Parts: sequence; C-alpha cells; structure tokens
Amino acid sequence: MDVSGKPLALLVNPAAAHGRALKLLPRLEGELDALRVAFRVERTHGIEDGVERALRAAEAGEAPVVVSGDGLIGAVGGALAGSETPLGIVPGGRGNDLARVLGIPEDPRGAAAVLAGGRTRRIDVGEANGKRFLGIASTGFDSEANRRANETRWLRGNLVYAYAGVRALLGWKPARFTIKVGEESRRFTGYTVAAANSRFYGGGMMMAPDAELDDGEFDVITVGEVGKLRFLGNLPKVFKGVHVEEDEVRVFRAARLELSASRPFSVYADGERLTDLPASLRLLPRALSVIVPPQPGE
Repeated sequence: MDVSGKPLALLVNPAAAHGRALKLLPRLEGELDALRVAFRVERTHGIEDGVERALRAAEAGEAPVVVSGDGLIGAVGGALAGSETPLGIVPGGRGNDLARVLGIPEDPRGAAAVLAGGRTRRIDVGEANGKRFLGIASTGFDSEANRRANETRWLRGNLVYAYAGVRALLGWKPARFTIKVGEESRRFTGYTVAAANSRFYGGGMMMAPDAELDDGEFDVITVGEVGKLRFLGNLPKVFKGVHVEEDEVRVFRAARLELSASRPFSVYADGERLTDLPASLRLLPRALSVIVPPQPGE
C-alpha cells in the first residue's frame, strides 16, 4: 500500500518516557518539513483520548502517527485493526519494542524518513479477552514485574525493567498454570506464560526469538519452576534470546489458547495491564497496516 502524500496526524504523548516524546517533537517537525510531508500535531491526554484522536484522524483521511511508547502504539494499532488506515510510529517511550522489531529508528531524522517513504506492512494483532495488543501478552511473574516497572518513575531505560524484575523476584512464589489449546490442556508450575506476536518486550528483552509479526500464530513461552538464583542468573540471557535453550523453558505455537492459573494474575501487553486471568487469547491475522522502512533494494 502506498501512503506517500497522505497527510499525517502526529499524536504526541507528553508523558511518555518522562517527556521524551515531547522533546523529540521540534526535531521531528523540522525533518518532516524538510521532506515536504503534510502533517499536524495533537497532544494526547491518556490512552483513551489518543485512540479517539487516532480514529477521528483516520475518518478524516489522515494517517495517525503515534509519537509515544508501546502502550499507546498498541492501543491505537488495536483500534485501527481491520481497516486500511496505516499506523505510523515514532519511538518516544521507554521500551520502544515494536519499533525495534520493525526497524524504525529512534532518532527523529530516521523516523521521519520512514514516514515519508510510504511503504506499509500488514501485521497480526493479538487479543486477550477482547483487548487488543501488538507485542507480547504475558502473565505470572511478568505481571508483578510489569506492575513494579510502571510504578517506578526514578529510573530510565532497561534499568527500570531490571530493577522491577529483581524486586518482583524477592517475593515470588511459583504458581500453577493451565494452558488449553483446542481440546489439549497443558499444566505446569513455574513463573511465566507469554503469548508472543512479536520478539521483544521490556525494553529489548528477546522473549520470543523466533516470533514473527505476520505468521498468524503466537509463539507461546512457558518458564517452569527453578530456583530463584538460577532464574536471576538466566535473566541476562533473555536479551540475546538464548534463554529458550534452558530446560525449564518451553516454546510452542498456537493461534488461539485459553489461559488460567492457581491464583489471580493480570495479563500485561505492550507495557500495559490488559485484563485478568482467566483469559482467552487469539490472533487477528494481518489485521493492521504499519508504515515501515523500505526493504533493501527499494
């Protein structure tokens, strides 16, 4: 799909990453002006407001461009799913994991060049109890770590997630999880279940190294029971994706699954709390169009 010449609606989240998105805006505007791209700017006031503004922009024939982190990107992308309206992304958050997978640069010049290039790609969109997401939906230990990361305001970048993980580990007790795929049920005791549409979460942690955004299936990762010291020692391996080689980690693929646990947990995705267990998850194949960098040779 060619979106060159389509006017852009820049949806800027002033609160993203301690104001990082807002600080990027002047440079981004200058780069888009230099490339003669038509655009306007709107500042968002929370996720719901950002989604409403994106839908109004789409109705007006504009391409919504989210200048924020993965939370607002996931919410807007989920709202646009099923339409032909393309989503533009300018990384402006702490994690920027979807942009990392799509190859969208964090610097304003590179991001503006992608928007001006006009090439789009169709990607899958996940749902957990009807709530849509673009990246990785996870629960269990990840629920505690995500909650602590979102409450931590005095750290930035990967340090936030490392700190939150260690704090969550201190009080962690293994839970029993049940995953149902069709008529087959899988049960295990341990830490985490993750249904991955994308490879990264948590600011560069490669939780699902083989996941693809457009293959119609989740990579489902489970982390079973293991000592806390070993679990802590394996955390750095997640940044390289080699944790999946450990005996306590299992990976399988499914387009739909039902997930429950022996005690209450929330389900997080794109850095935000989506819903609570029990949860029904499914993928909407290639439901969203995203503006991405040109392929080699284009």
